[in-house]
Order: sequence, then C-alpha cells, then structure tokens
Amino acid sequence: MSDMGKLLIFLGICLLVAGVVFLVFDKIPGFGRLPGDILLKRKNFTVYFPIMTCVVISMVITIILWLSNKR
Repeated sequence: MSDMGKLLIFLGICLLVAGVVFLVFDKIPGFGRLPGDILLKRKNFTVYFPIMTCVVISMVITIILWLSNKR
C-alpha cells in the first residue's frame, strides 16, 4: 500500500502544478492565440486548434527536461 500512497501523492502534486500552470498562462497576454493557431468560426459552432501553442509548450518542456538530465 505504500507504493499506492506515493503514487497518489505524486499525482496530486502533478494536478497542483497543472492548475498553477493554467492560472499563470491565463495571465500572459496573447498566449493561446499565437500565429499558427487555427480558429474556425461557423454559424453554429467554433473550433479552435492551438497548434503553435502546443509546439511552444512542447519546446519549453523539452528544454527543461534536457537541462535537468544533463548532469
């Protein structure tokens, strides 16, 4: 059961970090509406594909992980 407890604590910390990230990214002007993000507006629906936002987030995470593993 000790492994299950550690897993739950880890998942809780991951959710906390994700929540903080969403709050911080909401404050950055223009983030989430980068050039390259696709927005389709029709009469009855709107579809948003944040392609460039995902690319930027992926690059930042990759650089952080690369720097942390480069000991």
